[in-house]
Amino acid sequence: MNLSRLSLSLALAAALAAPSAFAAGAAAKPAAAKPAAGKAAASKPAASKPVLGDFGVDLTARDTQVKPGDDFNRYVNGHWLATYQLKDYETSYGSFNKLRDDSEADVHAIIDELVKRKDLAPGSEKQKLRDYYASYMDRAARDAAGIAPLRPVLDKIAKIDSTGALIAAFGDVDLDGTNAPLRFGVDLDRKDPDRYLVGLRVGGLGLPDRDYYLNPDARFVGIRTAYLAHIERMLGFAGIGDAKARAQAVLDLETALAKPQWERAQLRNRDKTYNVSSFAELAKQYPGYDWAAQLKAQGMPAIDKVNVATPSAVQPVIDTLAKTPLPVWRDYLAFHAVRNNAALLSREIDDAAFAFNGTVLSGQKAQRDDWKRAVATVTGSDALGDAMGKLYVERHFSPQAKAAMQQLVENLRKALRANIEKIDWMGADTKTEAYRKLDSFRPKVGYPDKWRDYSSVSIVPGDLMANTLQMRRYQRADQVRRIGTRTDRDEWFMTPQTVNAYYNSTFNEIVFPAGILQAPFFDLNADAAVNYGGIGAVIGHEMGHGFDDQGSKSDYAGIQRNWWTDQDRSRFEQRTKALGAQYDAFCPLPGQCVNGQLTMGENIGDLGGVSMAYTAYQLSLGGKPAAKIDGYTGDQRFFLSWGQIWKGKYRDEALLNQIKTNPHSPSQFRANGPLRNFDPWYRAFDVKPGDAMYIAPEQRVRIW
Repeated sequence: MNLSRLSLSLALAAALAAPSAFAAGAAAKPAAAKPAAGKAAASKPAASKPVLGDFGVDLTARDTQVKPGDDFNRYVNGHWLATYQLKDYETSYGSFNKLRDDSEADVHAIIDELVKRKDLAPGSEKQKLRDYYASYMDRAARDAAGIAPLRPVLDKIAKIDSTGALIAAFGDVDLDGTNAPLRFGVDLDRKDPDRYLVGLRVGGLGLPDRDYYLNPDARFVGIRTAYLAHIERMLGFAGIGDAKARAQAVLDLETALAKPQWERAQLRNRDKTYNVSSFAELAKQYPGYDWAAQLKAQGMPAIDKVNVATPSAVQPVIDTLAKTPLPVWRDYLAFHAVRNNAALLSREIDDAAFAFNGTVLSGQKAQRDDWKRAVATVTGSDALGDAMGKLYVERHFSPQAKAAMQQLVENLRKALRANIEKIDWMGADTKTEAYRKLDSFRPKVGYPDKWRDYSSVSIVPGDLMANTLQMRRYQRADQVRRIGTRTDRDEWFMTPQTVNAYYNSTFNEIVFPAGILQAPFFDLNADAAVNYGGIGAVIGHEMGHGFDDQGSKSDYAGIQRNWWTDQDRSRFEQRTKALGAQYDAFCPLPGQCVNGQLTMGENIGDLGGVSMAYTAYQLSLGGKPAAKIDGYTGDQRFFLSWGQIWKGKYRDEALLNQIKTNPHSPSQFRANGPLRNFDPWYRAFDVKPGDAMYIAPEQRVRIW
């Protein structure tokens, strides 16, 4: 876990994630400031009609030829699935992506206004947003420059003539945009939430997962062949001769690095990835590497403790480093420098990198429009995200929406308490601890109370590489300044315009940015059943992470410790094991199935989320039956809303990538998987034995 805004969280929406990885880098120290949130939004007259349909669900998306009990996802979304054509630049698309498109367009409109302004004060955040965006959009200048903006990095790599110089280069990967097999990062200490902890992590791969290097399946063999050609092409841009043979050496190096690395399901286990020792002991445990030099190269001060997340992987990587000739390491760094910075360079280099990163790995047929990519580059969490966030919430987030969301959170808190009271597998002592944790949940809605301070960042017109380097230096400085300080519990790890949500176990908080508080998830004018089935289930999902297989290892204060009785933990794990087995059987591609252990936390979150949201909806009715609307009962509308939020379509390459790397199950299984275990859904749609989704009552998994 690195203090990137996104990598910190157990985020909800990666079921339909963009092809790029979670943003790297950390957030800056917040400054006391607050927008006049909702000014523009509050001035607009309230709509009298839901955004979708008559009550908040798009009934035209359904395929009514499909029985709800055979495939609820297709029943709710089948017509859309059959008719929606992915755009060439899309690798997947669904409800989350639609909201992201809307948020992206809103952000773009704000930037367009800034671009037209000539009166922006130098050094102001608006000037920085304008000029950073303009520098990305200046394709003519980038094409004319070619590889030149990256030449200082490539020249530095070419001069590496010793192991010490190589370690120094590893220390600069976050500035140079390269890669490294070993690096330090700053995390929250899971056993002491008030302090930061430096962690050592093993990485350095250019493919999405170790399986891409080692799996003999023809799909992966083809990807490796394409990757070899990709390495050769990138080395060519760096001016490296005999690139074909040298590319093979780089691939062999990465394969050696991949072999000892842990599988992703193992990496989820918080007990196994917390291995704290003194810094002095690190050198004794793993000889043959200058750890102090690495720390210094990353600009970090001396530290007393370090967490080694994957102990068994460290020494094999050190051994690989020692036996690999320096020229191969130089080629490795040069390849990653070109590849990872390609989007900042000429169209020729950019398109050549995309041919593998976009098309081979994700099935993407065309690049996204430059303006879309510029918005992502400039306003992401690793850039000027909060500068845009201030402007976004002033225009697009109303006080009414925040108040309604806060009330929904409290309703879901009551629902989870009611569910815990009723479960029969947990004893009184563990329930007492669970109630305490639930009562301690801290919700954050919309936007932070304190914003990040970008005053140290200098953004200039016409130099995209220089501006990107400014942001990288800013992020590194923020990482370093945290060491030895007290953690900031008011900090957010997503921007307000982000369409997502997260639970942070170390702070025991649930966070809902303004961007997700839109239809189909949340609509002030929609039927209550729809909002509970949408954003209510999202709230429940994030609360559920506090009680999933890993989040349940932290207590009310965010401290990682066992607060369960042995008997209750055993009963809990029996249920999670059964749930994992169900998801193991979901195979969206021939021979490629969901990993129930990798996706366990999200699957528990989904099952708990729909259960909590349903309880909250029932409590809201006060014992009275819900009126029918358009012939649908309240329960049916609730489940239609649930199915609607998981509408999604994938290219096969993107789906394979998700199965191998993502802790979220593909969207069709997020729609169907929890419902198969939920009795009220059976009653609402009269699901019977013989229906494809039917599970006998005694085999249904009930957790929260």
